[in-house]
Amino acid sequence: MTDRKQTGERGEALAQRYLLDHGYTVEARNYRYRRTEIDIIARRDGILVFVEVKTRSSLAFGHPSTFFKPEQQRRISRAASMYMEEVNYEWEIRFDLIAILYRSPTDYQLTHYEDVFFPGLF
Repeated sequence: MTDRKQTGERGEALAQRYLLDHGYTVEARNYRYRRTEIDIIARRDGILVFVEVKTRSSLAFGHPSTFFKPEQQRRISRAASMYMEEVNYEWEIRFDLIAILYRSPTDYQLTHYEDVFFPGLF
């Protein structure tokens, strides 16, 4: 496994732990629709939350949050629509971003951004 992939998987595990610790129920990890993957699908207070996790090991190329581009948001929005159709969900949804600067299992910064985009507003 490459260092980059390993860093990403560690970040997703940290994000899942963070969500569980903050009262979310994780419904799915790495949900795929065509070539798009939604890292985490969770629920809290009746809201279905689609979470993108961005993990970087340094700030050399910018903060992890700057890597969540509009094209990826469009793809995730389409994948979220498919997921909602599959599970017959028609209520409130939200798209969040968890950005992690990861140096080691005990040295990382995690920031949770809620409502980072709204489908159709690109």
